[in-house]
Amino acid sequence: MDITVTGLRVLREVAERGTFTAAATALGYTQSAVSRQVAGLERAAGSALFERRRDGVRLTAAGLALLGHAAVALDALDAAERELRGLAAAGGVVRLGMFISAGAVLVPRALAALRRARPDVVVTTREGTTPGLVRSLRAGTLDLAVLSSRPPFRPPDDEAPPLELAPLAESTLLLAVPEGSPLAAHDAVPVEDLAEQVWIASPDSGAEPLLGVWPGLAGRPRVAHTARDWLAKLRLVAAGCGVTTVPASLAAAVPPGVRLLSVRGGPEERRRLVLARPPGEPTPAARELARALHRSASEIL
Repeated sequence: MDITVTGLRVLREVAERGTFTAAATALGYTQSAVSRQVAGLERAAGSALFERRRDGVRLTAAGLALLGHAAVALDALDAAERELRGLAAAGGVVRLGMFISAGAVLVPRALAALRRARPDVVVTTREGTTPGLVRSLRAGTLDLAVLSSRPPFRPPDDEAPPLELAPLAESTLLLAVPEGSPLAAHDAVPVEDLAEQVWIASPDSGAEPLLGVWPGLAGRPRVAHTARDWLAKLRLVAAGCGVTTVPASLAAAVPPGVRLLSVRGGPEERRRLVLARPPGEPTPAARELARALHRSASEIL
């Protein structure tokens, strides 16, 4: 097959981003250039690599097969570049993805412990939504990802073979309120008292539920402030701008001026931290990082 390195990079980026437009933006190409690269790959492969859908694209069986080989080839090229530049890591490099709040406590503690025990292992990290991180695992641009799952704790996608999933911990969802709020006078608040609250939430991307608003509230919540960063949301809470939700795993990092409360009534809101990786045998470096993440999770919950 007459396939270029550029074509393989485009294939991986489209698989990771989920749309031609997002891949073009990430690569600095025009959308038509990405489309031409994909068309050339499909001619060379003799088969469609993506299923075009209204909400983006999805890899076909042929696309998934080619992506597996592309990931190996591109990783080898990246490793060769690092070695030629004198940046090769003796213990290996691990690419870790994480949902936003995992970067507040869990991941830093794990990386600090890993650095003390295995300074030869280099870890790179990036944040993302669960759908984006799952696509990155499938595309081979991440080795591990820390995901957040809610009941009924379904697999993060329905692709085959399934991702390897290892639970890290489970925690409850809590309500963060300003210390001066009337709600702060109690350790728990009835769920019916939340209907009239002003909320601080993450921007609604459509990819995930509205994060920061208590799940299942009747009616449309009043969201006065949007922020993707968990610390920004909690600082707004401390300033008296509203309330937001916080997983119990962040309790150690809550800033002054904020109280965490449980919510009474309705189903208990639990969250599960899950470590996901692609099918197959992980590298020794990835195994070391996985062990550090499991230890970190057991310490904070």
